[in-house]
Amino acid sequence: MKVGILTQYYPPEVGAPQGRLSELAIRLTERGHEVHVLTAMPNYPQGKIYPGYGGALKKERLGDCTVTRTFVYPATGIGWRRLLNYMSFTLSSCLLGAFVLPRMDYLITESPPLFLGISGYLLSRLKRARLIFNVSDLWPDSAVDLGVVDEGWALRAARELESFCYRKAWCVSGQSSEILSRIREGHPKTHLYHLSNGVDPGTFRPEHRSAKMRATLAPGASIIALYAGLHGYAQGLQYVLEAALELRDVDGLTFVLVGDGPQKQQLMDWANSHALTNVRFLDAVSRENMPSLVASADIALIPLRKRIFGAVPSKLYEAMGVGVPVVLMTGGEAEQIVNDAQAGIAVTPGDVPSFATAIRRLAASPTERAAMGAGGRQAALAHYDRRSIAAGFIDFLEGQATC
Repeated sequence: MKVGILTQYYPPEVGAPQGRLSELAIRLTERGHEVHVLTAMPNYPQGKIYPGYGGALKKERLGDCTVTRTFVYPATGIGWRRLLNYMSFTLSSCLLGAFVLPRMDYLITESPPLFLGISGYLLSRLKRARLIFNVSDLWPDSAVDLGVVDEGWALRAARELESFCYRKAWCVSGQSSEILSRIREGHPKTHLYHLSNGVDPGTFRPEHRSAKMRATLAPGASIIALYAGLHGYAQGLQYVLEAALELRDVDGLTFVLVGDGPQKQQLMDWANSHALTNVRFLDAVSRENMPSLVASADIALIPLRKRIFGAVPSKLYEAMGVGVPVVLMTGGEAEQIVNDAQAGIAVTPGDVPSFATAIRRLAASPTERAAMGAGGRQAALAHYDRRSIAAGFIDFLEGQATC
C-alpha cells in the first residue's frame, strides 16, 4: 500500500500527534508499506521555525518515510495569528502537495486543525486516495468548552466544515470512545474506527528511572510532582501552581513543570510573585529523553482547565507506561481509564483543594504510589500498547485495500 499522512505537526516537534503519527508511520514501513508524510515546517510550540528549516518546500527522509514540509506562518497561542498559522499550512499543503505527493491508497488527515480537512479532501480526490479523517480533538466543540469560541457565524461555519469532513471521509477515526460516540450521534452513517492513543511500553518503562535525571529535575527533592508538556491555555497549569502554594508545608516536595508554550511566562511570573520555592520551570526535552524524564518522577500531574469532551491526554499513557501514579484533573474518559486501572487519583477539573489533597496523599505514601504505578503499567501493557493498536489499524487497512 501507499499511505499518505497529512498533519500540521510532526517530529522533530514533540507532542501527542507528533509521537502518535510518527510511530504509525514506522509501523507501516515495517510492514512493507510506502509512507509519504506531508507536514508543516516545524515551529511548535514556540511559534518559531526550527533551525535548518524554512521556505516554501523541504523534502527529507525520516527513517523509511518520505517527509515533505511546506510553508507555514509560525505562531502560537490564540487569535488571528494562530488562525493564519492554520490557514497558511492548509493552503501550502494543498497547492504543493498536489505536485509532490504520488497517487496513494489512503490519505490519513489529522484534525485539529479542522481546516486541514479541506486540503485532505482535495488531495484525496486528486490522488484517488481513500480519505481517513483522524479526529484527536472534537474541534470546534473543545474550543466552545474552553470558552475560546462564542456562538455566531464563525462557529456555525466551523460546524459546517466539520460535518463536511465527516461526510466526505471514507472513514473517520477517533482517539477516544467519547469522540466516536459524539460523531455517531450526528452522523450515524459514517464509517468509524477507534484508533486509540497509547504508549510504547518497551520505550516508556520503569527501568528508565534515573538518579541523574532526578538531580536535573529537582536537586535534593525527595518527592517530584511532574508536569511535562505544553504550557497552553487548555492545560490548566494555574491549578498546579495554586496547589503548590497550598502544599508549601510538605517537606521535600517539588513541583517541576517541563516544556514550553504561550502561557509559560505568565505562569513563571505568578510563581515568582508568590515566592513559590517549591516550583521549578525547565525547558522542553527531546523525545529521546522523555521516557527517563517521566519515569524519574514520583507523581505525574495531568490537569486540564476544564473538561474537554473526548480528550484523553497522551501524557496519561506515558505515565502509566513507566509506572508512575497520576493525579488527574480532566474528567470524562481519561478519568474512567485511571479509575479502571487504579493508576492514580482523579479529581474534578477546577477543584484545586481536592487536587492538592490528592498530591499530599501520594507524597506521604510510597506504598500507595507503588501500587498505583504498578496498576498503570499493567493496564498499559494489556490495553494501551501502541504497537498493538497500530498493528490492528494496519490490519484493517490491508483488509480494505483490495475492496
